[in-house]
Amino acid sequence: MTDEAGGPVDEPSAHAGVTDDILTGHTLWVILVLAALAGAVAGFVGGAFRWLLEHMDRWRADIVDWAHAHSAWGWIIPIVISALAAAAAAAIARWQPLAAGSGIQHVEAVDRGESDPPPLSVVPARFVGGLLSVGLAGMVLGREGPTVHMAAAIGAAAGRFARLAQNEIRLLQTVLSGTGLAVAFNAPISAVFFIFEEVTKTFRTREAIVTMVAVAIGVGASRLVLGNERDFTDVVSVDTPSLTTLPIFAVFGVVVGVLGVYYNKLILLCLDGFDMIRRVPATVKAGVIGGVVGLLLFAEPVVVGGGDSVADLILAGQRFALPIVILYVAVRFVAGPVSYAAGTPGGIFAPILALGALMGLIAGRITEVVVPGLHTDLTIAFALVGMSTLFAAIVRAPFTGLVLVIEMTAITTVTIPMLMAGAMAVVVASLLRSQPIYDALRVRMLQRQQAADDPPTST
Repeated sequence: MTDEAGGPVDEPSAHAGVTDDILTGHTLWVILVLAALAGAVAGFVGGAFRWLLEHMDRWRADIVDWAHAHSAWGWIIPIVISALAAAAAAAIARWQPLAAGSGIQHVEAVDRGESDPPPLSVVPARFVGGLLSVGLAGMVLGREGPTVHMAAAIGAAAGRFARLAQNEIRLLQTVLSGTGLAVAFNAPISAVFFIFEEVTKTFRTREAIVTMVAVAIGVGASRLVLGNERDFTDVVSVDTPSLTTLPIFAVFGVVVGVLGVYYNKLILLCLDGFDMIRRVPATVKAGVIGGVVGLLLFAEPVVVGGGDSVADLILAGQRFALPIVILYVAVRFVAGPVSYAAGTPGGIFAPILALGALMGLIAGRITEVVVPGLHTDLTIAFALVGMSTLFAAIVRAPFTGLVLVIEMTAITTVTIPMLMAGAMAVVVASLLRSQPIYDALRVRMLQRQQAADDPPTST
């Protein structure tokens, strides 16, 4: 759009007037206080959620060990537990449809004024449902989706309690969603990037101030529950790759960009495919998927779950045979979208990062063979680059992914390869006309909400 003089005119947005007119003087202080209070609550809730998930991961591993000790019939136990947990999580999502799936697309729809802010009932639904699907069932889903949506619901509730205007409530839910991401990964800086690169897709100084306050308080509160350890503490030290390897990382970015496009397509294909099976109740479909996940859990635990365990092994320098890594990629590439299609609470960030690390591991091994004269081990470097690059290809938020990986690993020596590969992945995904996954999920969600026979849902 242009004005009479031919200059650009800003498009209207859900935030129009929020940062320029509303967030001044008294109103700014009210918003800041509410953001701080809501951030503290979100930090404690998200911290408790993550603490319980970590304990459930260990409990799930104990169940698998026990099942292997009774191999004649023990394999049935993980299948039954995962099936029942997934079915129960789907039942919770039927009670509160906004609890299904990631929730980030709903946050973005609210930010754009396309949907109403989430009710507070989203918090218990995602908390319990997430523990069942991500924790107990071991679905290939991440903790960040439920944590982001719970925090957003807490922010919206704070705005409603203070009787703020609708655009102020939307602002608080958006800002608090960043707090949820920060708490999920103990990554405050990437959470700020997430708000402006992915959710609002614009930058406003006053909104940034509110985000910084909410994230700081929220992460501080969560650290009282979890401590201050980064996600991956045993990462092998990585030397800065030579600039001569940049073309290799660029090619890797192109390949990952293509794979990211197909991963997005597979998520949407699985969602549509399962929706077409209308005669089977959602809880039964989720239970069947959970049962398959339970069987995979018994066979090889690292191919299911959020992915922290397999990424941790890779970054710690664990050696895997190349055929095994290829198998892990193939299984997780399919299991992630299928798990998401179950309609249980859970996100896709963590599985993307794990899958990217596995892809990087394959690329590192191939590079060792094809370019034997490098005289340096690029395996871990490729794994780190793979994490941020697949994130860039799928989510289309390259800076968020890059900063997130740096905060989770405290490794900065591969920043330049991350930039190169991430840029190539985004270019390729864009040339292939692939929508960013949350844009595609948001459009799908809104289309379903407009259907007369469908209740609101976040999938």
